[in-house]
Amino acid sequence: MNTDDMIKTLEESGDYRVLRRLKPRDVFEAVAPDQELRIGVLIDLETTGLDTTSDEVIELGLVKFAYLADDRVAHVVDTLGAFNEPTKPIPSEVTELTRITYAMVAGHRIEPQAVTDFISDAKIVIAHNAAFDRPIAERYWPQFKDMAWGCSANQIEWRKEGFEGSRLAYLLAKTGIFHDAHRAVDDCRALLEILAAPLPKTQKPALAALLHQARRKSIRIWAEYAPFELKDELKKRRYRWSDGSDGRPKAWYVDVDEADERSEIAYLCKEIYCREVELRTQSVTALTRFSNRN
Repeated sequence: MNTDDMIKTLEESGDYRVLRRLKPRDVFEAVAPDQELRIGVLIDLETTGLDTTSDEVIELGLVKFAYLADDRVAHVVDTLGAFNEPTKPIPSEVTELTRITYAMVAGHRIEPQAVTDFISDAKIVIAHNAAFDRPIAERYWPQFKDMAWGCSANQIEWRKEGFEGSRLAYLLAKTGIFHDAHRAVDDCRALLEILAAPLPKTQKPALAALLHQARRKSIRIWAEYAPFELKDELKKRRYRWSDGSDGRPKAWYVDVDEADERSEIAYLCKEIYCREVELRTQSVTALTRFSNRN
């Protein structure tokens, strides 16, 4: 019995699921000569910590891909992977997680012009945690400030599609694949496989679901001076806290669809402030979403 037959027997028993190692591929869909193609870039950063305002990049991974007008992944265009030497030692827990040592990055610098050239024709930049990757990318390479961004972790309704979470390794395993995680280009390649796969319930490609959300305008509502004792109510409603350290208001805030702005303000006036109040609001699009500047 060959390997494929053994795998088939195991999976048909209902008692086993076999995961296959990710073998990066370059072609996902055939493209006719006259079909319109757009360009996207996947980004992954390995850093010395989780502070978006001060921790340093030790590895950058970029995968450029083409996608069709109906938002299906077509093929990989190019990849860029590079190490960067930080100004301080890499914490041991980071090395344990990423397997990146100081010796590996010593003497390496990421050429800004190479990044600029790589992303110059992209319609969108996608990260699996854009709220983390975007602020750091903008700090290192200001050209990212003028790009549209999307987040594959938060702009796809994974739970509604039957998933229990949105961690990259978990989503990949659900497609029957595993990979060596926490190296930047490898993680981008893994993410591309996920975005190319159809979602279980809607059968839409995951990329199409993400881009649909990324294109929508939302409204950020700031619940400034909300009573402290009602913070748990706001958290239940998916409000997040801004501590004001990055120049934004020190307040709870939420992003809602443009159509839901009035009803959300009405909720705040009735349930949180118990009176009519004027609240700070701002429009959020893919050009500003996930940035500390917004």
